[in-house]
Amino acid sequence: MNEILEVKNLTKNFPVEKGIFRTGGTVSAAKDVSFNIKRGEIVALVGESGSGKSTIAKMIQGLILPSSGVILFNGRSASGMTTKERATYVQMIFQDPFASLNPKLSIGTMLNEAVAASGRKEEDKTNAESLLRSVGMPADILNYYPHQFSGGQRQRLGIARALAMKPQLIVADEPVSALDISIQAQILNLLMDFNVNLGVSYLLITHDLAIVEHTADRILVINNGRIVEEGLTENVFESPAETYTKKLLASVLTA
Repeated sequence: MNEILEVKNLTKNFPVEKGIFRTGGTVSAAKDVSFNIKRGEIVALVGESGSGKSTIAKMIQGLILPSSGVILFNGRSASGMTTKERATYVQMIFQDPFASLNPKLSIGTMLNEAVAASGRKEEDKTNAESLLRSVGMPADILNYYPHQFSGGQRQRLGIARALAMKPQLIVADEPVSALDISIQAQILNLLMDFNVNLGVSYLLITHDLAIVEHTADRILVINNGRIVEEGLTENVFESPAETYTKKLLASVLTA
């Protein structure tokens, strides 16, 4: 099967508490969303803040449950997987690298726990030192803690932790937006290297179309929880069909 990920009619409704100006009910953060990601493919999910991007990312990762719809990894329903099984298919890189790392764990403990959780045989495990080297970090920092590193270094550590599980898909939720502009290109190049050399697929969650133009194979445009346009990145950039997409592209050109 060529599809690493299949998302079918995914919907997420959140309850709204009653108040003086609220009548209760629900609000939909994702509405009947369907798409797929093939092996080695980079797909960007773009839209403004509050459009539903992160909600979709969290459902794929299993951090929140969908109200309806199906998520398949290699044709297998995610709903029947244990947390450990799901983690071998998909890992997540978060926007804030410091908040995503446990400040109480040393770098070595963090990476070794991730490797152990993969369930692979001992001879197949990637050790912590080689993981650090793969993301451009020295191998002698195993006894250090997250607070001792810069934002860019912490994001590299987050990537190393994700790679420890040898996932087929990485969901990257605004992976460089919290970093200095000088560091952003380094992190993006690192992610692209793993795509080329390891065949890792990505769902890139971002509002930055300038990044998408240079990294993604396909683009999904989301507005108010719905996919309103999708296609090859170059085609969408050259001939956007939806007014919303045109507005997003115009904001890049005038920035």
